[in-house]
Amino acid sequence: MATRTNPQTNTNQSLWEQLTSAMSRGITPYILLTAYAIVVPFLAITNLMADARPSLYGDILFVAMLGTFLLLHKAPVTKTYSYVVAGILLCVVLPYFGTFNQLYMDVMIQIGMFCVLTLGLNVVVGFAGLLDLGYIAFYAVGAYLWAIFSTNQAANILPAMAASFPLGPEWFIIFLPLALVIGAIFGVLLGLPVLRLRGDYLAIVTLGFGEVIRVLMTNLDRPINISNGAQGIKDIGQPPLFMNPLFSAVGFDFNRAQISQLHFYVMVLAVLAIMLLVVNRLNNSRIGRAWTAIREDETAAIAMGVPLVQMKLLAFVTGASFAGVMGMIFAAKLTFINPPTFDLIRSINILAMVILGGMGSIPGALLGATLVTLLNLQLLPRITAELEARVEGLPAALDPAQYQRMIFGLLLVLMTIFRPQGLLPEERRSGELHSDNAPILTQEGPEPVATADKPTTEDSDSTVKQAGG
Repeated sequence: MATRTNPQTNTNQSLWEQLTSAMSRGITPYILLTAYAIVVPFLAITNLMADARPSLYGDILFVAMLGTFLLLHKAPVTKTYSYVVAGILLCVVLPYFGTFNQLYMDVMIQIGMFCVLTLGLNVVVGFAGLLDLGYIAFYAVGAYLWAIFSTNQAANILPAMAASFPLGPEWFIIFLPLALVIGAIFGVLLGLPVLRLRGDYLAIVTLGFGEVIRVLMTNLDRPINISNGAQGIKDIGQPPLFMNPLFSAVGFDFNRAQISQLHFYVMVLAVLAIMLLVVNRLNNSRIGRAWTAIREDETAAIAMGVPLVQMKLLAFVTGASFAGVMGMIFAAKLTFINPPTFDLIRSINILAMVILGGMGSIPGALLGATLVTLLNLQLLPRITAELEARVEGLPAALDPAQYQRMIFGLLLVLMTIFRPQGLLPEERRSGELHSDNAPILTQEGPEPVATADKPTTEDSDSTVKQAGG
Protein backbone atom coordinates (compact mmCIF):
# COMPACT_ATOMS: atom_id res chain seq x y z
CA MET A 1 0.00 0.00 0.00
CA ALA A 2 1.42 3.34 -1.04
CA THR A 3 2.16 5.84 1.71
CA ARG A 4 1.11 9.44 1.27
CA THR A 5 3.69 12.04 2.20
CA ASN A 6 3.35 15.66 3.15
CA PRO A 7 5.09 17.84 0.55
CA GLN A 8 5.58 20.65 3.05
CA THR A 9 7.36 18.33 5.50
CA ASN A 10 9.60 16.99 2.75
CA THR A 11 10.45 20.53 1.65
CA ASN A 12 11.36 21.61 5.17
CA GLN A 13 13.43 18.50 5.74
CA SER A 14 15.18 18.98 2.44
CA LEU A 15 16.01 22.59 3.26
CA TRP A 16 17.39 21.58 6.66
CA GLU A 17 19.45 18.81 5.14
CA GLN A 18 20.79 21.20 2.52
CA LEU A 19 21.71 23.74 5.21
CA THR A 20 23.52 21.22 7.42
CA SER A 21 25.23 19.70 4.40
CA ALA A 22 26.45 23.10 3.26
CA MET A 23 27.80 23.90 6.74
CA SER A 24 29.71 20.62 6.93
CA ARG A 25 31.46 20.89 3.57
CA GLY A 26 34.89 22.28 2.80
CA ILE A 27 36.35 24.82 5.19
CA THR A 28 33.01 26.07 6.54
CA PRO A 29 33.13 24.04 9.81
CA TYR A 30 36.72 25.13 10.38
CA ILE A 31 35.79 28.80 9.98
CA LEU A 32 32.77 28.50 12.27
CA LEU A 33 34.63 26.57 14.97
CA THR A 34 37.64 28.89 14.87
CA ALA A 35 35.38 31.93 15.19
CA TYR A 36 33.54 30.32 18.09
CA ALA A 37 36.79 29.33 19.84
CA ILE A 38 38.04 32.93 19.58
CA VAL A 39 34.91 34.98 20.25
CA VAL A 40 33.54 33.09 23.26
CA PRO A 41 36.81 33.09 25.30
CA PHE A 42 37.38 36.74 24.36
CA LEU A 43 33.95 37.69 25.70
CA ALA A 44 34.45 35.58 28.83
CA ILE A 45 37.88 37.05 29.65
CA THR A 46 36.86 40.66 28.96
CA ASN A 47 33.79 40.15 31.14
CA LEU A 48 35.96 39.02 34.07
CA MET A 49 38.47 41.81 33.47
CA ALA A 50 35.63 44.31 33.83
CA ASP A 51 34.14 42.61 36.90
CA ALA A 52 35.81 39.56 38.44
CA ARG A 53 32.73 38.63 40.47
CA PRO A 54 30.75 35.60 39.22
CA SER A 55 27.56 36.43 37.35
CA LEU A 56 24.91 34.67 35.31
CA TYR A 57 26.40 36.08 32.10
CA GLY A 58 29.87 34.93 33.15
CA ASP A 59 28.60 31.44 33.97
CA ILE A 60 26.95 31.16 30.55
CA LEU A 61 30.18 32.18 28.82
CA PHE A 62 32.16 29.72 30.96
CA VAL A 63 29.87 26.84 30.02
CA ALA A 64 29.98 27.97 26.38
CA MET A 65 33.79 27.77 26.48
CA LEU A 66 33.65 24.23 27.81
CA GLY A 67 31.12 23.44 25.09
CA THR A 68 33.87 24.00 22.53
CA PHE A 69 35.23 20.52 23.27
CA LEU A 70 31.86 18.94 22.49
CA LEU A 71 31.67 20.87 19.22
CA LEU A 72 35.16 19.69 18.30
CA HIS A 73 34.10 16.10 18.95
CA LYS A 74 30.92 16.30 16.87
CA ALA A 75 32.00 18.60 14.03
CA PRO A 76 33.32 17.17 10.73
CA VAL A 77 36.91 18.36 11.24
CA THR A 78 40.21 16.54 11.29
CA LYS A 79 41.67 15.14 14.50
CA THR A 80 44.75 17.32 14.10
CA TYR A 81 42.64 20.47 14.08
CA SER A 82 40.63 19.26 17.09
CA TYR A 83 43.78 18.45 19.07
CA VAL A 84 45.38 21.82 18.28
CA VAL A 85 42.31 23.85 19.28
CA ALA A 86 41.69 21.73 22.39
CA GLY A 87 45.35 22.02 23.39
CA ILE A 88 45.31 25.82 23.09
CA LEU A 89 42.13 26.03 25.15
CA LEU A 90 43.37 23.68 27.87
CA CYS A 91 46.94 24.96 28.12
CA VAL A 92 46.49 28.70 27.55
CA VAL A 93 42.95 30.06 27.44
CA LEU A 94 41.26 28.24 30.33
CA PRO A 95 44.08 28.65 32.90
CA TYR A 96 44.42 32.34 32.00
CA PHE A 97 40.66 32.73 32.34
CA GLY A 98 40.76 31.02 35.73
CA THR A 99 43.32 33.44 37.16
CA PHE A 100 40.70 36.21 37.13
CA ASN A 101 38.33 34.26 39.38
CA GLN A 102 39.35 31.40 41.67
CA LEU A 103 35.83 29.94 41.60
CA TYR A 104 36.06 29.14 37.89
CA MET A 105 39.56 27.74 38.32
CA ASP A 106 38.37 25.52 41.15
CA VAL A 107 35.48 24.26 38.99
CA MET A 108 37.89 23.39 36.17
CA ILE A 109 40.16 21.50 38.58
CA GLN A 110 37.19 19.61 39.98
CA ILE A 111 36.02 18.74 36.46
CA GLY A 112 39.47 17.38 35.63
CA MET A 113 39.60 15.31 38.81
CA PHE A 114 36.18 13.79 38.20
CA CYS A 115 37.07 13.14 34.56
CA VAL A 116 39.97 10.96 35.74
CA LEU A 117 37.77 9.16 38.27
CA THR A 118 35.01 8.64 35.70
CA LEU A 119 37.47 7.26 33.16
CA GLY A 120 38.81 4.85 35.78
CA LEU A 121 35.35 3.61 36.77
CA ASN A 122 34.40 3.45 33.10
CA VAL A 123 37.17 0.89 32.57
CA VAL A 124 35.65 -1.34 35.25
CA VAL A 125 31.94 -0.77 34.59
CA GLY A 126 31.84 0.28 30.95
CA PHE A 127 34.62 -1.76 29.36
CA ALA A 128 34.65 -4.92 31.49
CA GLY A 129 31.03 -4.81 32.69
CA LEU A 130 31.95 -5.20 36.39
CA LEU A 131 29.60 -3.15 38.57
CA ASP A 132 31.80 -1.51 41.22
CA LEU A 133 29.97 0.43 43.95
CA GLY A 134 33.04 0.86 46.15
CA TYR A 135 35.24 2.75 43.72
CA ILE A 136 35.63 5.69 46.09
CA ALA A 137 37.72 3.43 48.38
CA PHE A 138 40.72 3.67 46.03
CA TYR A 139 40.32 7.45 46.05
CA ALA A 140 40.42 7.37 49.86
CA VAL A 141 43.54 5.19 49.94
CA GLY A 142 45.51 7.70 47.86
CA ALA A 143 44.21 10.62 49.90
CA TYR A 144 45.12 9.09 53.26
CA LEU A 145 48.53 7.98 52.00
CA TRP A 146 49.66 11.56 51.46
CA ALA A 147 47.66 12.96 54.38
CA ILE A 148 49.42 10.67 56.86
CA PHE A 149 52.97 11.19 55.64
CA SER A 150 52.70 14.93 55.02
CA THR A 151 51.57 15.51 58.62
CA ASN A 152 52.69 14.35 62.05
CA GLN A 153 50.39 11.31 61.85
CA ALA A 154 53.27 9.34 60.32
CA ALA A 155 55.28 9.81 63.52
CA ASN A 156 52.74 7.59 65.32
CA ILE A 157 53.45 4.78 62.85
CA LEU A 158 57.24 5.21 62.72
CA PRO A 159 58.24 6.72 66.09
CA ALA A 160 61.92 6.05 65.42
CA MET A 161 61.73 8.45 62.45
CA ALA A 162 59.49 11.03 64.12
CA ALA A 163 61.98 13.80 63.43
CA SER A 164 61.58 13.26 59.67
CA PHE A 165 57.86 14.07 59.66
CA PRO A 166 55.97 15.82 58.28
CA LEU A 167 57.51 15.33 54.87
CA GLY A 168 58.28 18.45 52.87
CA PRO A 169 56.57 19.58 49.65
CA GLU A 170 59.35 18.08 47.51
CA TRP A 171 58.16 14.60 48.53
CA PHE A 172 54.84 15.16 46.79
CA ILE A 173 56.25 14.30 43.35
CA ILE A 174 57.80 11.11 44.75
CA PHE A 175 54.53 10.04 46.34
CA LEU A 176 52.52 10.40 43.11
CA PRO A 177 53.82 7.14 41.57
CA LEU A 178 53.66 5.56 45.03
CA ALA A 179 49.95 6.44 45.22
CA LEU A 180 49.49 4.80 41.82
CA VAL A 181 51.17 1.61 43.05
CA ILE A 182 49.24 1.53 46.34
CA GLY A 183 45.98 2.07 44.46
CA ALA A 184 46.86 -0.79 42.11
CA ILE A 185 47.62 -3.08 45.07
CA PHE A 186 44.22 -2.35 46.60
CA GLY A 187 42.69 -2.98 43.18
CA VAL A 188 44.19 -6.47 43.26
CA LEU A 189 42.97 -6.98 46.83
CA LEU A 190 39.43 -6.17 45.70
CA GLY A 191 39.70 -8.02 42.41
CA LEU A 192 40.85 -11.38 43.78
CA PRO A 193 37.81 -12.13 45.99
CA VAL A 194 35.26 -11.12 43.32
CA LEU A 195 36.64 -13.06 40.35
CA ARG A 196 33.85 -15.64 40.51
CA LEU A 197 31.06 -13.15 41.24
CA ARG A 198 28.71 -11.52 38.76
CA GLY A 199 25.88 -9.04 38.72
CA ASP A 200 24.23 -8.18 42.03
CA TYR A 201 26.65 -10.25 44.11
CA LEU A 202 29.61 -8.38 42.64
CA ALA A 203 27.94 -5.03 43.37
CA ILE A 204 27.28 -6.04 47.00
CA VAL A 205 30.88 -7.13 47.61
CA THR A 206 32.35 -3.95 46.09
CA LEU A 207 29.89 -1.87 48.10
CA GLY A 208 31.09 -3.63 51.23
CA PHE A 209 34.73 -2.99 50.29
CA GLY A 210 34.07 0.74 50.03
CA GLU A 211 32.36 0.80 53.41
CA VAL A 212 35.15 -1.27 55.00
CA ILE A 213 37.75 1.31 53.97
CA ARG A 214 35.63 4.18 55.30
CA VAL A 215 34.93 2.46 58.63
CA LEU A 216 38.57 1.41 58.90
CA MET A 217 39.72 5.02 58.56
CA THR A 218 37.16 6.02 61.18
CA ASN A 219 38.53 3.55 63.73
CA LEU A 220 42.27 3.67 63.01
CA ASP A 221 42.85 6.15 65.82
CA ARG A 222 43.55 3.51 68.46
CA PRO A 223 45.61 1.84 69.79
CA ILE A 224 47.90 3.65 67.33
CA ASN A 225 46.55 6.92 65.97
CA ILE A 226 47.04 6.45 62.24
CA SER A 227 44.07 8.20 60.62
CA ASN A 228 42.98 10.45 63.53
CA GLY A 229 39.58 8.78 63.39
CA ALA A 230 36.39 10.69 62.64
CA GLN A 231 38.10 14.03 63.29
CA GLY A 232 40.10 13.64 60.11
CA ILE A 233 43.52 14.97 59.21
CA LYS A 234 44.15 18.68 58.70
CA ASP A 235 47.08 20.82 57.56
CA ILE A 236 47.93 18.35 54.80
CA GLY A 237 51.03 19.31 52.86
CA GLN A 238 50.79 20.89 49.41
CA PRO A 239 53.00 20.31 46.36
CA PRO A 240 55.98 22.56 45.63
CA LEU A 241 55.29 25.67 43.55
CA PHE A 242 57.80 24.74 40.87
CA MET A 243 56.31 26.97 38.15
CA ASN A 244 57.05 30.31 39.82
CA PRO A 245 60.13 31.09 37.66
CA LEU A 246 58.16 30.33 34.50
CA PHE A 247 55.34 32.71 35.39
CA SER A 248 57.82 35.44 36.31
CA ALA A 249 59.74 34.94 33.06
CA VAL A 250 56.64 35.49 30.91
CA GLY A 251 55.61 38.57 32.89
CA PHE A 252 52.70 37.26 34.98
CA ASP A 253 52.55 38.60 38.52
CA PHE A 254 50.25 36.12 40.27
CA ASN A 255 49.64 35.91 44.00
CA ARG A 256 50.27 32.72 45.95
CA ALA A 257 46.64 31.54 45.76
CA GLN A 258 46.58 31.93 41.97
CA ILE A 259 49.91 30.13 41.57
CA SER A 260 48.78 27.28 43.82
CA GLN A 261 45.58 26.82 41.81
CA LEU A 262 47.53 26.88 38.55
CA HIS A 263 49.84 24.15 39.84
CA PHE A 264 46.90 21.93 40.74
CA TYR A 265 45.35 22.63 37.34
CA VAL A 266 48.55 21.59 35.56
CA MET A 267 48.91 18.41 37.63
CA VAL A 268 45.30 17.35 37.09
CA LEU A 269 45.58 18.10 33.38
CA ALA A 270 48.77 16.02 33.12
CA VAL A 271 47.21 13.04 34.94
CA LEU A 272 44.10 13.33 32.76
CA ALA A 273 46.19 13.35 29.58
CA ILE A 274 48.09 10.23 30.70
CA MET A 275 44.84 8.54 31.70
CA LEU A 276 43.27 9.29 28.31
CA LEU A 277 46.30 7.90 26.50
CA VAL A 278 46.35 4.70 28.59
CA VAL A 279 42.60 4.07 28.41
CA ASN A 280 42.41 4.77 24.69
CA ARG A 281 45.31 2.43 23.92
CA LEU A 282 43.86 -0.31 26.11
CA ASN A 283 40.40 0.06 24.59
CA ASN A 284 41.76 -0.30 21.05
CA SER A 285 43.96 -3.28 21.87
CA ARG A 286 43.36 -6.98 22.42
CA ILE A 287 42.83 -6.18 26.09
CA GLY A 288 39.93 -3.90 25.23
CA ARG A 289 38.36 -6.57 23.04
CA ALA A 290 38.80 -9.09 25.85
CA TRP A 291 37.01 -6.72 28.24
CA THR A 292 34.19 -6.36 25.74
CA ALA A 293 33.88 -10.14 25.47
CA ILE A 294 33.72 -10.44 29.27
CA ARG A 295 31.09 -7.72 29.44
CA GLU A 296 28.87 -9.36 26.84
CA ASP A 297 29.16 -13.03 27.91
CA GLU A 298 31.70 -14.43 30.35
CA THR A 299 30.97 -18.02 29.40
CA ALA A 300 31.54 -17.34 25.72
CA ALA A 301 34.67 -15.34 26.55
CA ILE A 302 36.13 -18.30 28.46
CA ALA A 303 35.26 -20.63 25.59
CA MET A 304 37.12 -18.31 23.20
CA GLY A 305 40.25 -18.43 25.36
CA VAL A 306 39.99 -15.06 27.11
CA PRO A 307 42.04 -15.18 30.37
CA LEU A 308 39.22 -14.15 32.67
CA VAL A 309 41.26 -13.78 35.87
CA GLN A 310 43.96 -11.60 34.35
CA MET A 311 41.53 -9.37 32.44
CA LYS A 312 39.28 -8.71 35.43
CA LEU A 313 42.26 -7.95 37.64
CA LEU A 314 43.69 -5.62 35.02
CA ALA A 315 40.40 -3.71 34.85
CA PHE A 316 40.32 -3.24 38.63
CA VAL A 317 44.01 -2.31 38.75
CA THR A 318 43.73 0.27 35.95
CA GLY A 319 40.78 2.03 37.53
CA ALA A 320 42.13 1.85 41.08
CA SER A 321 45.64 3.11 40.31
CA PHE A 322 44.56 6.43 38.81
CA ALA A 323 41.93 6.88 41.53
CA GLY A 324 44.74 6.62 44.07
CA VAL A 325 46.75 9.33 42.31
CA MET A 326 43.75 11.62 42.10
CA GLY A 327 42.93 11.01 45.77
CA MET A 328 46.40 12.20 46.71
CA ILE A 329 45.99 15.39 44.66
CA PHE A 330 42.56 15.91 46.21
CA ALA A 331 43.96 15.67 49.75
CA ALA A 332 46.77 18.11 48.96
CA LYS A 333 44.35 20.60 47.42
CA LEU A 334 41.77 20.45 50.20
CA THR A 335 44.39 20.20 53.03
CA PHE A 336 41.77 18.37 55.12
CA ILE A 337 40.10 14.97 54.80
CA ASN A 338 37.90 12.82 57.03
CA PRO A 339 36.09 9.49 56.51
CA PRO A 340 32.66 10.96 55.58
CA THR A 341 34.34 12.54 52.55
CA PHE A 342 34.55 9.07 51.00
CA ASP A 343 31.04 7.74 51.57
CA LEU A 344 28.80 5.72 49.25
CA ILE A 345 27.21 8.83 47.75
CA ARG A 346 30.55 9.77 46.16
CA SER A 347 30.73 6.39 44.43
CA ILE A 348 27.14 6.78 43.24
CA ASN A 349 27.95 10.25 41.88
CA ILE A 350 30.84 8.90 39.83
CA LEU A 351 28.70 6.01 38.60
CA ALA A 352 26.02 8.53 37.59
CA MET A 353 28.63 10.37 35.51
CA VAL A 354 29.50 7.15 33.70
CA ILE A 355 25.86 6.30 33.00
CA LEU A 356 24.99 9.84 31.94
CA GLY A 357 27.81 10.04 29.41
CA GLY A 358 27.51 6.47 28.16
CA MET A 359 29.05 3.31 29.59
CA GLY A 360 32.08 2.19 27.63
CA SER A 361 32.49 5.56 25.90
CA ILE A 362 35.59 7.65 26.59
CA PRO A 363 34.08 10.96 25.31
CA GLY A 364 30.90 10.06 27.17
CA ALA A 365 32.78 9.69 30.45
CA LEU A 366 34.33 13.13 30.00
CA LEU A 367 30.97 14.68 29.14
CA GLY A 368 29.21 13.02 32.08
CA ALA A 369 31.86 14.19 34.55
CA THR A 370 31.69 17.73 33.18
CA LEU A 371 27.90 17.98 33.25
CA VAL A 372 27.46 16.58 36.76
CA THR A 373 30.26 18.76 38.16
CA LEU A 374 28.78 21.85 36.53
CA LEU A 375 25.39 20.88 37.94
CA ASN A 376 26.82 20.68 41.46
CA LEU A 377 29.19 23.64 41.43
CA GLN A 378 27.65 26.05 38.93
CA LEU A 379 24.02 25.44 38.00
CA LEU A 380 22.43 24.72 41.40
CA PRO A 381 24.38 27.45 43.27
CA ARG A 382 23.58 29.93 40.49
CA ILE A 383 19.86 29.11 40.63
CA THR A 384 19.99 29.57 44.41
CA ALA A 385 21.75 32.93 44.08
CA GLU A 386 19.26 34.17 41.49
CA LEU A 387 16.29 33.09 43.63
CA GLU A 388 17.73 34.76 46.73
CA ALA A 389 18.26 37.96 44.75
CA ARG A 390 14.67 38.00 43.50
CA VAL A 391 12.77 36.43 46.41
CA GLU A 392 13.23 38.08 49.79
CA GLY A 393 13.46 35.65 52.69
CA LEU A 394 13.73 32.51 50.57
CA PRO A 395 13.06 29.46 52.81
CA ALA A 396 15.91 26.98 53.09
CA ALA A 397 13.53 24.21 52.00
CA LEU A 398 13.30 25.84 48.56
CA ASP A 399 17.06 25.93 48.04
CA PRO A 400 17.72 23.89 44.85
CA ALA A 401 21.11 22.80 46.18
CA GLN A 402 19.29 20.81 48.88
CA TYR A 403 17.80 18.54 46.22
CA GLN A 404 21.06 17.43 44.62
CA ARG A 405 20.51 13.71 45.27
CA MET A 406 16.92 13.87 44.06
CA ILE A 407 18.11 15.51 40.84
CA PHE A 408 20.73 12.77 40.40
CA GLY A 409 18.07 10.11 40.81
CA LEU A 410 15.76 11.86 38.37
CA LEU A 411 18.56 12.14 35.81
CA LEU A 412 19.33 8.44 36.05
CA VAL A 413 15.66 7.48 35.70
CA LEU A 414 15.20 9.72 32.67
CA MET A 415 18.39 8.42 31.06
CA THR A 416 17.31 4.83 31.62
CA ILE A 417 13.92 5.46 30.02
CA PHE A 418 14.71 7.80 27.13
CA ARG A 419 18.40 7.28 26.34
CA PRO A 420 19.81 4.14 27.97
CA GLN A 421 22.96 4.26 25.84
CA GLY A 422 23.98 7.66 27.31
CA LEU A 423 24.58 11.09 25.80
CA LEU A 424 27.73 10.11 23.90
CA PRO A 425 27.53 6.33 23.67
CA GLU A 426 30.10 3.91 22.41
CA GLU A 427 29.43 3.38 18.71
CA ARG A 428 28.94 -0.38 18.91
CA ARG A 429 26.74 -0.20 21.99
CA SER A 430 24.67 2.56 20.40
CA GLY A 431 23.97 0.22 17.50
CA GLU A 432 22.93 -2.54 19.90
CA LEU A 433 20.46 -0.30 21.71
CA HIS A 434 19.03 1.09 18.47
CA SER A 435 18.25 -2.13 16.65
CA ASP A 436 14.99 -0.72 15.25
CA ASN A 437 16.81 0.38 12.12
CA ALA A 438 18.49 -2.99 11.64
CA PRO A 439 17.23 -5.20 8.84
CA ILE A 440 14.54 -7.63 10.01
CA LEU A 441 14.52 -11.16 8.65
CA THR A 442 11.06 -12.29 7.57
CA GLN A 443 9.69 -15.44 6.04
CA GLU A 444 9.61 -13.80 2.65
CA GLY A 445 13.03 -13.62 1.08
CA PRO A 446 14.82 -13.87 -2.23
CA GLU A 447 14.39 -17.00 -4.27
CA PRO A 448 17.19 -19.53 -3.75
CA VAL A 449 19.65 -19.76 -6.57
CA ALA A 450 20.44 -23.20 -7.90
CA THR A 451 24.07 -24.13 -8.36
CA ALA A 452 25.86 -27.25 -9.42
CA ASP A 453 26.70 -28.12 -5.80
CA LYS A 454 23.52 -26.88 -4.13
CA PRO A 455 20.18 -27.44 -5.89
CA THR A 456 17.12 -25.42 -4.99
CA THR A 457 14.33 -26.73 -2.79
CA GLU A 458 12.06 -27.33 -5.77
CA ASP A 459 14.76 -29.36 -7.57
CA SER A 460 15.30 -31.43 -4.43
CA ASP A 461 11.57 -32.17 -4.14
CA SER A 462 11.32 -33.28 -7.77
CA THR A 463 14.36 -35.52 -7.34
CA VAL A 464 12.77 -37.18 -4.32
CA LYS A 465 9.52 -37.77 -6.22
CA GLN A 466 11.38 -39.36 -9.14
CA ALA A 467 13.32 -41.61 -6.82
CA GLY A 468 10.12 -42.73 -5.13
CA GLY A 469 8.43 -43.55 -8.37
